[in-house]
Amino acid sequence: MITIRPADQDDAGQIAPLINMIFDEMQLEELDDIPEPDLEQAITAAYRTPDYLSGKATTVVAEADGQVVGVAFGYPDKNEDAVDDVLARVTADNDAFGSAFEAEAESYEHEWYLDSIAVDPNYQGHGIGGKLLAALPQYARQAGQQRIGLNVDMANLGAKKLYDRYHYETVGIKPIGDRMYFHMQYELDKELVFA
Repeated sequence: MITIRPADQDDAGQIAPLINMIFDEMQLEELDDIPEPDLEQAITAAYRTPDYLSGKATTVVAEADGQVVGVAFGYPDKNEDAVDDVLARVTADNDAFGSAFEAEAESYEHEWYLDSIAVDPNYQGHGIGGKLLAALPQYARQAGQQRIGLNVDMANLGAKKLYDRYHYETVGIKPIGDRMYFHMQYELDKELVFA
């Protein structure tokens, strides 16, 4: 049985490898020389902060048999700088980075931005990504937003199909690092039922 719930500090160590999968897929040049344990340590530190859990951002996890098997992380666009500052702070304290990691702006105005969503490879294909997506509108509404936005790598057609199935629409194209992404949005007033 899969449970979708807000993350807490104790989940950070299980969230880190899932988020690290996203960083690996993004192939960010500035992270190429960072040893994986150091990157996961920084990610873990970020997901232990109140700002990442339920302050400036919201982290939601999918749990199966007491294990975190999926994560979704997002925030209102106006909080993007504050959220990025958390990662800059925790990487500045880690000698492997040399200097603070500076994230690029990714959100569009007037949206609750889904920064990251990941599912453990051993649990993919079981509808967990869809369950995480279905949980997000309540958090966007609580933050006063009427749309959810996200970026999906133009080369990741499987992920794009998932978002298309959940009625996200492509509204632009955004470069992040050396790659191009579709920027997609879901309007909350559609009131669709997710299966």
